[in-house]
Amino acid sequence: MEFTYQLEEIDSIAAQVLPLLTHKIVLFQAPMGAGKTTFIKALAKQLGITEMTSSPTFSIVNAYKIPDSTASLYHFDLYRLEEEEEAYDFGFEEYLYSGDWCFIEWPDKTPNLIPDNHCTIEIAILDTLKRKLTLTNA
Repeated sequence: MEFTYQLEEIDSIAAQVLPLLTHKIVLFQAPMGAGKTTFIKALAKQLGITEMTSSPTFSIVNAYKIPDSTASLYHFDLYRLEEEEEAYDFGFEEYLYSGDWCFIEWPDKTPNLIPDNHCTIEIAILDTLKRKLTLTNA
């Protein structure tokens, strides 16, 4: 499924995309600066999370409690991983099999650890304010 949107429409697009996700593990594929973190923040907002920090580039993962729920959202930025084995050091697999939401930027850093049951969101830059989002449910 594809969506084309302007930056000011991101909350509306996130509201449409969230119910279409068939798995709680969501991979984000896009070039640097395409808006992966911005879209993740919009999805988190739809889950009721209003205070997200920046991308977890240096901490690798940020955890957020979903209000009025026992569930959590884990936002991963794997860009700084040099080897897949580093993911074991912070318990990546435990997060993946927790049953909670896992939004993962740069998933190509851990190709052998990603479960088969996941969704992929690809974001393409059409111009400075316009993006194309492609959702694939595995």
